[in-house]
Amino acid sequence: MKLYWIKTNSLIKKLFSKYSWDIPNTKNKIYLTFDDGPTPEITEWVLEELKKHSAKATFFCIGKNIESFPTIFTKTINEGHAVGNHTFNHLNGWKTTTEAYLKNSFLCADSVFKFKNEKTNLFRPPYGKIKSNQAKALKANGYKIIMWDVLSADFDKNISKEKCLENVISNLQSGSIIVFHDSVKASQNLRYVLPKVLDYIDKNNFCCEILE
Repeated sequence: MKLYWIKTNSLIKKLFSKYSWDIPNTKNKIYLTFDDGPTPEITEWVLEELKKHSAKATFFCIGKNIESFPTIFTKTINEGHAVGNHTFNHLNGWKTTTEAYLKNSFLCADSVFKFKNEKTNLFRPPYGKIKSNQAKALKANGYKIIMWDVLSADFDKNISKEKCLENVISNLQSGSIIVFHDSVKASQNLRYVLPKVLDYIDKNNFCCEILE
């Protein structure tokens, strides 16, 4: 049973207006994001696909994966992409105490700093689940809480790759923040969808920018 929405509705954006759901603009700028990496082969494949289209993206990285695959993480940065904090162990904020959640998030921040030599101010909560006091504490530490406007649902093995593509194409508009996952679980859908989305972006004169 599906427990997520593909297109974030205006009521949700209004209720949680302190989070970033999209970045409205008149210049056809959109924001591709990738969660859960870096992952061997998959993240590297994503980087090659982005390079073919001169597209930039933002990667919300798990601290444990940064520590395990620092070369891929460094390559992502060197190719002009942005990186953000996705906690060290991909924690569900709703099921985690605030103290433990913050500790885990700051551990990820340490991993980012170790290999990037500068901090990131971008944070995306795994599963999109975060308590208000967790978000408040992170914002007090200089983070922007980045959510999304369009969810590809590439992680859902119960949907077809064609449906995954439709999720993005039919909802994408100027200012959209789109979520993909450079993970093993999402890879089958991602390998089909991403090249086609990038072609669509080019043909419709969208421009892929990094989040800041």
